[in-house]
Amino acid sequence: MGNLINKIKENKTIGWLSAAHFTTDTYSGFLNPIMPFIAANLGISMGVAALVMSISQLISQLIQPIFGFFADSFFKRIFIFWGLLLASLFFPLTACAPNLAVLVIFIVLGSLGVSIFHPQSIGFVIRFTKDDFTRNMGFFLSMGSIGYSFGPAISAAVMEFLGLKAMPVTSIVGILLVMMMFACVPKISNIDKQPEKKNIVEVFKAILANKQILILILVAIMKAIISSSCAILLPFFWKDAGYSPFYIGMALFWFMLAGGFGSLLSPKFEKMIGTRNIIYLSMLAMPVMMFIFVYATPRMPILALVDFVLMAFVLMLATPITMVLAQKELPQYKSIIGGFLNGFCWGIVGGILSGLGFVAQKFGVLQILLIASILPTLSVYFVKDLKIEEE
Repeated sequence: MGNLINKIKENKTIGWLSAAHFTTDTYSGFLNPIMPFIAANLGISMGVAALVMSISQLISQLIQPIFGFFADSFFKRIFIFWGLLLASLFFPLTACAPNLAVLVIFIVLGSLGVSIFHPQSIGFVIRFTKDDFTRNMGFFLSMGSIGYSFGPAISAAVMEFLGLKAMPVTSIVGILLVMMMFACVPKISNIDKQPEKKNIVEVFKAILANKQILILILVAIMKAIISSSCAILLPFFWKDAGYSPFYIGMALFWFMLAGGFGSLLSPKFEKMIGTRNIIYLSMLAMPVMMFIFVYATPRMPILALVDFVLMAFVLMLATPITMVLAQKELPQYKSIIGGFLNGFCWGIVGGILSGLGFVAQKFGVLQILLIASILPTLSVYFVKDLKIEEE
């Protein structure tokens, strides 16, 4: 009976954390479909707009491991609440930014919320899970991916039918959820003892000296390059091709939703073909699928859209697997590891992509995406050195 009660409490807490992940990432997905139209209103080019989004990603996401250190050191719910609150307030406000400087401030503050939220929430999921880490982590991560997919659809629909200035109204949902979670998510001290204080420099040295972690970080960076370049650059391509905000939002919605289902179904595919093969598939399929997308876009747009959606599904199959492998490797640094794979890697990609908008202006968005899709194959050589238990 006691085990059943504990299992119900575990599932309830994981459910609330996953709902918060869904909502936080919904707000973080607001920008992609509406950014070309915000840029047009402010009179800035695709290159400048992509640079703004990339620099903000670079600044906010690179500090996720630092928030992960504090999360592992203090186990406080407040990180989760403040992260969700900042994201829900400032991402919708970007639609009302009067100039470029204010736009940057809003994006940075919203991204900071995302950065605060993820390491602590990942740590909470691990500490509330008694067994089957892959299932709970897969569900939690998939809710973030699915939420991120709803972001473009919601912001595009609001813009299409109510106008950009109505976007801040959507903040109400995030504010209400923070209030509900305050009552429903237990404090970590109720289920676990407080951790020993750690030295941040020593912790980072231990992580970055671990070959297994470095390989998993490389895989995460390769996946982030594909996802980010599609999400940032394709909306500008579609806008210039004459597509409406709603079409752009729905295309990104299906892309990101498929990625969420890829994370959710990852454990099933892992049992079918094995952990290492999932990572191989996720990396090696990218150039082939991107070539089909680029070839079909001007000739067979329906095929291009279907391939675009399937590409996200395959890409995200490896996400829960890499997270679980990393946290099993260094279980004492769960939240910091989450910050590295969920934030630091995206920050690195933000740096890589910071000038990509200007390059895409000169050579074309589709051509840049095709080149970017080749990069994940470079990580395959190192994946063979991963230590995987069932093998």
